[in-house]
Amino acid sequence: MTIANKITLLRICLIPVFIVAYFAFRDGPLVAIPTAVFAVASFTDFLDGYLARSRNEVTTFGKFMDPIADKVLVMAAMLLLVQDGKLSAVAAIVFLSREFIISGFRLVAAAGSVVIAASPLAKVKTTTQLIALILLLLNNFPFSLLHFPMAQIAVWVALVFTVWSGIDYIVKNRGLLSVNK
Repeated sequence: MTIANKITLLRICLIPVFIVAYFAFRDGPLVAIPTAVFAVASFTDFLDGYLARSRNEVTTFGKFMDPIADKVLVMAAMLLLVQDGKLSAVAAIVFLSREFIISGFRLVAAAGSVVIAASPLAKVKTTTQLIALILLLLNNFPFSLLHFPMAQIAVWVALVFTVWSGIDYIVKNRGLLSVNK
């Protein structure tokens, strides 16, 4: 097993740790604990991909498990935040719908031996989503001290990039869903 695959497995193992830490410390001064677990788990997404590509150790396991681990981590954070009223359910539906739609496109493409790589716009989407989630997990700290709604602004920015990158994928890959095939 490659180091990248081990890091992907670590991310999967961090998901229940994040959930437990969230319930234990979601409010108050220790909110940084679940946020740190989430941030570390999120960083492993960049790290495992970088290591797999730089070492030429891209595996079928990694191609399959890496995106699943990413989506489950982000979905867990979103659902916990929706449950606590910190993230709009509508925003979560938009975020998660885009992931399901693009995953569907990737499955159709894979069946035809076509690989749909993450676009630069999708990387911006991921970054803005993670920033928004981290700010929400931190209860908008330190901006809450200034009564500035940075977390909500970050959610709106992430929503714009989520929709934009989703439309971009659909437009660029619409030929995969031809009704005549």
